[in-house]
Amino acid sequence: MTTERGWAGPLQDVRVLDLTRVLAGPSASLALADLGAEVIKVEPPGSGDETRTFPPFRDGESHYYLAINRGKKSIVIDLKTEEGVQLVKDLAAKCDILIENYRPGVMDRLGLSYEVLSAINPGLIYCAISGFGQDGPLRDRPSFDIVLQAMSGAMSVNGEPGGLPTKLGIPLGDLIGGINGPIAILGALHERNTTGKGRLIDISLMDGMMGMLGYLAQLAFFTGEDPKPVGSQHPNLVPYGAFPASDGSIIVACLTNNFWGRICKAIAQPELESDGRFNTIEKRRNAREDVNAIVASFTEQHTVDALVELFTEHQVPHAPILGITEALNQPQAKARNMVVETDHKTLGTIPIVNRPIKYPGADQAIPSAPPVLGQNTNEVLADILNLDEARIGELRSRNIVG
Repeated sequence: MTTERGWAGPLQDVRVLDLTRVLAGPSASLALADLGAEVIKVEPPGSGDETRTFPPFRDGESHYYLAINRGKKSIVIDLKTEEGVQLVKDLAAKCDILIENYRPGVMDRLGLSYEVLSAINPGLIYCAISGFGQDGPLRDRPSFDIVLQAMSGAMSVNGEPGGLPTKLGIPLGDLIGGINGPIAILGALHERNTTGKGRLIDISLMDGMMGMLGYLAQLAFFTGEDPKPVGSQHPNLVPYGAFPASDGSIIVACLTNNFWGRICKAIAQPELESDGRFNTIEKRRNAREDVNAIVASFTEQHTVDALVELFTEHQVPHAPILGITEALNQPQAKARNMVVETDHKTLGTIPIVNRPIKYPGADQAIPSAPPVLGQNTNEVLADILNLDEARIGELRSRNIVG
C-alpha cells in the first residue's frame, strides 16, 4: 500500500478488488487507495489497462497511467479463461469492495455479476460504474467524457457567449466516477457495520454530471429557459470572471454588494459603490457590459502582480490564472505537500501528486508509485490466495496470470 513508513489512512484494513480501466473507474479506486485501502488492480495480459498505451511515454511508462494509479497493486489475470475468472472469484471472496467500469452486461457474461459474487461473499460491496447506468434506453451505449459533458447539459453552458460550446478542460464527465463512486462505497461500508451485508451500487456518470449542474438546473426550472454560456463570467453576478492585465489576465469575483464596494475602492472609483446604475446585484447584471468595461479599463493598465497586491489589500476575491506547472509549484501547494517523490520500479524517483485529503496530526505515508504491469501478481496470489510458487509458475506458463 505504501513505500514509506507512516499511517496509511483510515481504510488501511479494507481490501479492494479493482476491475477498472481508463479513467472513471481508476479514479474511484484511486480515492480509496489514497484513504489507505489495499487496492488490487486486475489487468489483462499484454498491454494491461488501456491507458498504459497512451502517449507521451517515459522509458515505456505512460503519463496517463502514472497519473491515476498511485498506491495500487497490479496483478495480471486473463479473464477470458475459466481459471482466470475463478481466480477473481477467489479474490472477491477475500475482499471488502469490488469496483468495475465495464459496459453493463459484461461482468454478467464473464460470470462475475453481483449475484454470483455476493453468493460467495455476502459482505461484498460491488460498485458498478458506467456511462449511463445499469438501466434506461442508453444503458448499452458506450460513453466518453465529451459525450457525457454534451448529454448532461454541462457543455451547453461552457464557452464564450455566441460561440460553439466548449468541453471542460478537465475530464469531469469521467472524474465524477471518482467522486460519487467512493461516496457511495463509504456509505455502504458504514451500513455493513450494522447489517453485515454488502450491496450493489449503480453509478451513472451522466447522472453524476447532471447532479453537478447545481444552481444552473434550478435556474432553468425557475425561468423555463436554458442558461447560456457566459465564458468565465457568472450568469447573475457582475463583475465576475477574467479581466485583462498588462502582462496577462486575472480573475475578479464580486459575490456580494460588500465586495462591489471593495472593488470600487481598489480601482480608485469609490463613488461607483453608491452609483444608482450599479448599486445592486440585479442592476450590475443588467449593466454587465458597462461594469466589465469599467473594471477592465483599470486592470489592463497594471501587471498581474500589481493587481494581486492591490486586490489583496482591499480584500477583493481574485486570483492569478496559473499554468499547471506554476500551480503545482506555488507556495500554497508546497505548504500542503501536494507534490511528493516516490520510487517507481523502472523510472526511479518520480514526482507524483500527493493524496488531496489530509488528516491533521497524522503522519501519513507517501503513496507508493503506480505499479508496472503485473508487479504484484506473485505477491497477491501467494499472500491472499495462499498459492505456492509451483502453482503460480504453472499458471504463468499457461498465461493465465502474468
